[in-house]
Amino acid sequence: MRQVTVTEHLLLHQTKSPAATGQFTALLYDLILAAKIISKSVNKAGLLDVLGGTGQVNVQGEHVQKLDEYANRVLIHRMERTGVLCAMASEENADLIRVPERFETGDYILIFDPLDGSSNIDVNINVGTIFSILKRKPGASGSKDVTLGDVLQSGVEQVAAGYFLYGPSTMLVYSSGQGVHGFTLDPSVGEFLLSHPDIRYPEQGRIYSVNESYWHYWDEPTREVVNYFKGPDNPLGKPYSLRYVGSLVADFHRNLFYGGIFMYPMDYRLPEKPQGKLRLMCEASPLAFLAEQAGGRATDGTKRILDIVPGELHQRVPLFIGSAGDVDAVEAIYRRHS
Repeated sequence: MRQVTVTEHLLLHQTKSPAATGQFTALLYDLILAAKIISKSVNKAGLLDVLGGTGQVNVQGEHVQKLDEYANRVLIHRMERTGVLCAMASEENADLIRVPERFETGDYILIFDPLDGSSNIDVNINVGTIFSILKRKPGASGSKDVTLGDVLQSGVEQVAAGYFLYGPSTMLVYSSGQGVHGFTLDPSVGEFLLSHPDIRYPEQGRIYSVNESYWHYWDEPTREVVNYFKGPDNPLGKPYSLRYVGSLVADFHRNLFYGGIFMYPMDYRLPEKPQGKLRLMCEASPLAFLAEQAGGRATDGTKRILDIVPGELHQRVPLFIGSAGDVDAVEAIYRRHS
């Protein structure tokens, strides 16, 4: 069987869009190159001096891992040279990252979590890079004066989104609004090859993913939601299986194929973070885009994730994401309590 490379797949889909200029394909090409560089270092993490923390704390108040910092540097260095971006935003940087004057610019905006789950890298657990691609509004096109207002767009405005998963194999899972497709990196040829075309959530979920140690910090509706999945009164007629890695991209990836729901609700552990831990723009929105393209759903409990207009770059949001029926059940419980 002839293998289709990710570049061929992108070019094929580009021909189906009358507005395509080739810039998007160029952007993805450089993003893929950056991911290959990161993947190489992740695969040799135990042999290189890239394990452990840097001793610094990022804008999120989290301890920065060496591989976090490395992945962030690689992405910024590679992507500011594409000639098609006007700005970037990273989980690791407090402010908007503008493309330097010496480089050409375009109208695309890249938002990313350089290494999701990096606290697990020391014990060889899957980690990943999550990305979201937006485009400036037509009125701002061509200007180098990029503002935060250009970037703060709802998830429904995304041009594309996806993630690279670094594990037993390195995968790219992405969507440009025409379904979700998975590509596996073949190290012998250095190419991502189409391995999972048109990924869809199973109609019935069977896994729930949540950190139950925070039970005492949840409100009553959230506890009822978790009880729904761990009890017999659900469509399965028995408890769902609990699977929780603690790496968002790894948990999402498993549930995408097996069916189920990932949950990171708000809690009262961190009064300074009343909306939960996950970032809307670099984590929740891109994965919500993928979920809906695969027949699933994503909500904060009451609102569709893709409809939320961010008020700040690093806005946090509760997240319930997965098979459509499971997310429907979550919203029904929250509605009943409201």
